[in-house]
Amino acid sequence: MGIHSKKRLISLDAFRGITIIMMILVNNPGSWAHVYKPLRHASWHGWTPTDFIFPFFLFIVGVAISLVFSKRLDSGVSKQALLGKIFTRSLIIFAVGIFLNLFPYFRVSSLRIMGVLQRIALCYLMAGLIVLYFPKRVQWGITVFLLAAYWIVMKIVPVPGFGAGVLEPEGNLCWYIDKTLLNGHTWKGAPVPGFDPEGLLSTFPAVATTMLGVFTGDWIRTDRSHIEKAGALFFTANIALVSGVIMDLWFPINKNLWTSSYVVFMAGMALGSFYFGRLIDRRGDPLKIYAYLQVGIGVFAFLLPFILNGVSSIYIVIHRNLHTSFYMLSFVKFFLCFAVLIVPATLIGGALPVISKFFADRIDRLGWSIGILYAVNTFGAVLGCFSAFSCL
Repeated sequence: MGIHSKKRLISLDAFRGITIIMMILVNNPGSWAHVYKPLRHASWHGWTPTDFIFPFFLFIVGVAISLVFSKRLDSGVSKQALLGKIFTRSLIIFAVGIFLNLFPYFRVSSLRIMGVLQRIALCYLMAGLIVLYFPKRVQWGITVFLLAAYWIVMKIVPVPGFGAGVLEPEGNLCWYIDKTLLNGHTWKGAPVPGFDPEGLLSTFPAVATTMLGVFTGDWIRTDRSHIEKAGALFFTANIALVSGVIMDLWFPINKNLWTSSYVVFMAGMALGSFYFGRLIDRRGDPLKIYAYLQVGIGVFAFLLPFILNGVSSIYIVIHRNLHTSFYMLSFVKFFLCFAVLIVPATLIGGALPVISKFFADRIDRLGWSIGILYAVNTFGAVLGCFSAFSCL
């Protein structure tokens, strides 16, 4: 998609729609007394599918900033006019968030000042200013600086009564700043009193999440071929996933703290989903792509016992030569696990955006199509179980 194209970016629309569907599902799980675990946030360190939603939204905001800002600047809109729109939109989003936190009792004394919409507003404002007034290299530098500086201050700045480097709910630097500056105005459902998962300090790495979306939008706007764009997205997504997992060893993936490892890891997830969205932008038959993905998953499942045996043999050979090196063995374990999981994870992750495009093109027959798909999928599962039982 060139910068002058007037067509909508279907991959972005599909990605946005999937994220909204996930949000609706998470916010309406049925009975709050019996919630399916993947529909809850991780209690502290770690992640669940629910933790994808907010960074995906910010990533989408970043992609939209790149596409919209470039289009308006190219059409002759001045930076001053665009700046006014940035401030106005940010103020409106922030005000709506405040209103929703007040509604329906309007108790100002216990008003939660921060929140999801407030963070979106601040990230949009700061990312918009960065894009508007800084060249591309400086934008990258600011993004890296935000992630590195946040990691450093969380590790080395001491919290009174707790010391430096505490990453537990109580005693971390984010908790201390929110408790001090937003006393009595934080989220009542937080892990500990005084903490806010959308607090002040952790908003800065969230801006980096938005900027990573901006860079993705910039890449999409280039005149490179579709193969080059999609290939780069896929490669970068996997690099980000691996980097996030490695960073987790020292700075755990944590949505509440919006850690730097969380930013990088979730960017990888977002890029992976966006990659398959780009794929269906250019292909005429999403159902055929979906079929290929399912066949690939099935073939991999069939080969998995042989793959695991081979991986085990490789690890045994390596262990005999590197058994004294804990760190090297840890790296080997990670690499082998990554090599085994990357194929099925990629295929499974691509299934939802592809099939969503198929249904979006046939919205008038949505109910019938879902029924047929569910029936075929169920029949396949029964047949697979029967086949597995027969082989025992």
